[in-house]
Amino acid sequence: MIVTRLVDATRGRPLIVRIGLLVAGLVLAFGLPWMIYPAVALDITAWALFAVALDLLLGYTGLLSFGHAAFWGSSAYATGIIAIETGMPFYVAVLGGAVVAALLALPIAMLAVRRTGIYFAMVTLAFAQLIYFVANQWRSLTEGENGLQGIPREAFGLDLSDTFYFYYAALPLILLGLLGAWRVVHSPFGRVMVAIRENPARARALGYPVDRYKVQVFVISAFLAGVAGGVYAVGHGFASLQEVYWTTSGKVVVMNILGGMGTLWGPVLGAGIIVVLEDYLATAGIDAVGTVTGVIFVVTVLVFRRGIWGTARRLLGSRRRGDETPDAAPDEEPVPQERSPTPASPG
Repeated sequence: MIVTRLVDATRGRPLIVRIGLLVAGLVLAFGLPWMIYPAVALDITAWALFAVALDLLLGYTGLLSFGHAAFWGSSAYATGIIAIETGMPFYVAVLGGAVVAALLALPIAMLAVRRTGIYFAMVTLAFAQLIYFVANQWRSLTEGENGLQGIPREAFGLDLSDTFYFYYAALPLILLGLLGAWRVVHSPFGRVMVAIRENPARARALGYPVDRYKVQVFVISAFLAGVAGGVYAVGHGFASLQEVYWTTSGKVVVMNILGGMGTLWGPVLGAGIIVVLEDYLATAGIDAVGTVTGVIFVVTVLVFRRGIWGTARRLLGSRRRGDETPDAAPDEEPVPQERSPTPASPG
């Protein structure tokens, strides 16, 4: 059996705890611009959705992508171009950018899923570097090293020039993206994702088209990353080569590991810690921001083997496993079992 003691955290957790976490998350989301600089609050929400998007692939399906900056960045550029050229509300521009990211992810996924492990990661990195090269060379469209500037914040005639007000205008897109990720995880599709992560050969033997599921979750992940990248681009008013650079992919992987892979809440926490830490170090005049954050990350990973959120959950006793599987996710659905000789229908 593929991990017989996995339980559904949503059902195994008391209802009051689930409601409390949801209410606390919403209160924090709506109150964040009152507690910190609104631009930093906007960055936290965008990076949180980006981290959750990668978590669908990394934490729940077991596929490490070092190329997700391609979808975050391509959507940022596409969103900016749509907003500048058409003058449509930024909601339409962001969704258009996300669609571009998903369409770009489809052929990449179809080629990448033929490989596993580090080879999958290297293939995604190679394609991301290709996107970076195109963005750098196609200056007539992307402005090259100067970046795409002057992206408007238009939305039905509202004045969103103040980042404080734009935060609340963009927050529904972020929350809908997070809701979509939660719905994917807590669905039959999400259970198959976990089965593929735990034992692809067994999932294939049960009749699941493993490669097709991998392609589907890759595209979903790219779409959500595109929504986050579009919001980030409109919020900052520009899209630069940094958005498609490989370090952006590495940064979102760090957020997942720091917060806790396969938990949904963990990547959100990791994104908040990294963004706030970088902002604090930058405003404090510390030049070696990468070095400081790197040291903190290494220490945190050594202390919290399952990430901060995963380790806290374990210590609080809300989840208990009989084995020491390093990748069992606190918020995952139960793995499909051999209950019928009839292969399950895909999707």
